[in-house]
Amino acid sequence: MADQTQPAETAPEIPAALTAAPGYQVRRLYQAYLAVWAREVDPVLTGPQFAVLQTVEANPGRDQRSMAAAVSLDTSTMADVARRLENRGLLARHTAASDGRRKLLYLTDAGRETLREANDRTRSLDKILLESFGEAERAPLVATLQALADHWEGLAEGS
Repeated sequence: MADQTQPAETAPEIPAALTAAPGYQVRRLYQAYLAVWAREVDPVLTGPQFAVLQTVEANPGRDQRSMAAAVSLDTSTMADVARRLENRGLLARHTAASDGRRKLLYLTDAGRETLREANDRTRSLDKILLESFGEAERAPLVATLQALADHWEGLAEGS
């Protein structure tokens, strides 16, 4: 019997049922985004670290648990990210006076500087990601992505 396998140089055809699935396209987008983020921004901060610092800057002194919810991280991942940022001197965690289990988050001066640099890199990344869209198309696209994310998060939470 002859070998029926395709040569390694040709990629397998992706079934239409898969390419029509929104989850598959979202996963492709996310995988590509992670690769571009790693090249353009990651030397400064990972995506979750950036999200945490950005949110702490906007909400200094809020507790770690509420910050986790704000940046769509589970509490154990948030604790790990916050600990790593604290170890790098970018974030300060203080125990709440009213509840010793609550950790309140603040940016350090180094955290503000690192966030400024990361913001510059992420704004450049945003331009790269959206360069194939006209200026008038960009805001509606981001609004659609936000609406989709909000809806899917609601589905995940069972609401």
